[in-house]
Amino acid sequence: MKTIIITGAGRGIGKAIALKFAKEGFNVTINCNRSADELKVTADEIMRLNKESEDNILTLQGDVGDYSFAEELVARTIEKFGRVDALVNNAGISYIGLLTDMTGEDWNHVLTTNLTSIFNMSKFAARDMLHYHDGRILNISSMWGNVGASMEVAYSASKGGVNSFTRALAKELAPSGISVNAIACGVIDTKMNACFTDEERTALIEEIPYCRMGEPSEVADLAYNIITGPAYLTGQIITVDGGMT
Repeated sequence: MKTIIITGAGRGIGKAIALKFAKEGFNVTINCNRSADELKVTADEIMRLNKESEDNILTLQGDVGDYSFAEELVARTIEKFGRVDALVNNAGISYIGLLTDMTGEDWNHVLTTNLTSIFNMSKFAARDMLHYHDGRILNISSMWGNVGASMEVAYSASKGGVNSFTRALAKELAPSGISVNAIACGVIDTKMNACFTDEERTALIEEIPYCRMGEPSEVADLAYNIITGPAYLTGQIITVDGGMT
């Protein structure tokens, strides 16, 4: 049985990905930083899929932007399941506001959560994958990492960094049989977008050619197809945004 780690799995896209892989028979390690209650809900749903067995799930709360915690998360996964076959770097936060209003703390928080966490987790997961000459790393990015968004400079910069990180690491790890890709999400109907008013949501949807927001389950299905698909697919930023960009 294969093992996958999903960060930011308490809700939204991360939760949908965790449930998808659990349903498909993977051992699943799930993580979040702050939403412990939501992470427990995800774990309970996975437990029901596994007939209330804890054999195929590991839950660990903490900040993957912290180097030591990321190392512990991977080590605990290997201790329980033997190895890491796949990693989904999904942990992320947004910041909407003028650059001139951002504090240095705001900037560092976004970059640490969205980009440094991917370095941390990828380093320790890849180190295990190298033993087996096999593995899959998938980073959850954003269309704003492709084109940039006004009022979301830090977020756009962090996701642009994720995209470049993905392409570079893919070249580095390809000779070792490890593929690295990213999904650049458009507007997905998650709590991250709950900050918008009904009028703002309507205006946003009017800009999407598909005339609706994406569903977390659609991203989860794509994530599953990428991770279980051809290993020769690597270094790609696959955009799923309803035709918006």
